[in-house]
Amino acid sequence: MLQLTGFHHLTAVTAQARENLRFYTDTLGMRLVKRTVNQDDVSAYHLFYADGLASPGSDLTFFDWAHTAREGRGRQSITRTGLRVDSAASLAWWASRLADHGVAHSDVTERNGRAVLDFEDFEGQRLSLAVDAPTAPVHPWPRSPVPAEHQIRGLGPVTMAIARLEPTAWVLTQVLGMRPAGSYPDPDSPGHTVHVYAMAGQGAAAELHVAVRPDLPFVRPGAGGVHHVAFRVPTFEEHHAWEGHLSSQGVRHSGLIDRFYFRSLYFREPNGVLFELATDGPGFAVDEPLETLGERLALPPFLEPQRSRIEAGLKPLA
Repeated sequence: MLQLTGFHHLTAVTAQARENLRFYTDTLGMRLVKRTVNQDDVSAYHLFYADGLASPGSDLTFFDWAHTAREGRGRQSITRTGLRVDSAASLAWWASRLADHGVAHSDVTERNGRAVLDFEDFEGQRLSLAVDAPTAPVHPWPRSPVPAEHQIRGLGPVTMAIARLEPTAWVLTQVLGMRPAGSYPDPDSPGHTVHVYAMAGQGAAAELHVAVRPDLPFVRPGAGGVHHVAFRVPTFEEHHAWEGHLSSQGVRHSGLIDRFYFRSLYFREPNGVLFELATDGPGFAVDEPLETLGERLALPPFLEPQRSRIEAGLKPLA
């Protein structure tokens, strides 16, 4: 039986790569684990932030599209990205740190049984710190400005807003094998409901939250918004099986794409949100030492012959 084991990564959009790098490494203390380019648009950086070992499920990534306008918020989009921390004590620590760095944030509140702290980055990217006690080994980054016990562990939960639940619920449950795991009142809109779908993994790292918001306008993609969310597939063999499974269910998809650091399969769910199925391996240490991940521009082998041209078209990050 094919099963997704949680989130693999989430890719958002920035128009200010330098400030993005500063915010996610200096303010949030995440590790830049891959400094590369968008493989479909090599004029743009693709920056990957993660934990100390660049573990699958810890990657928050950004396409750098410098001339992109701000996102016009709306439905048919990912609306909030959860980032997991270990304890309520961590949320109190983070509330103080965010305030010290001039980052506005909510009070600590409870959402779907978890303590959360909402905030936004400098472009309006909507984020939440969510308490989710670790069920697997954690991998802090020794050079982070954030103490190891308070560092961000990974992604989850992720929230999306759509107009109609039924077609999306069918894909989530009948095609992707997620299970309904409850619901709660939408904190952003009294009278609306957020439905929770769980993958095979544990806790927030494997929960997709679906807000039904037909009252919202269609999203206008842009900086401060999310491009897509990717789910974890453990092996290449299972990934290949997922391609056949999607086809058998009548889901139009990209076909298998080798991204060098992982393999990808893309499709849009019925309300238009872009999903990706991504393999855990081979990982980001396939072309540079683990100790120095992210310190230089890394290019997959098929782009390496274009290195001089690509580097000439990129602005320095520091």
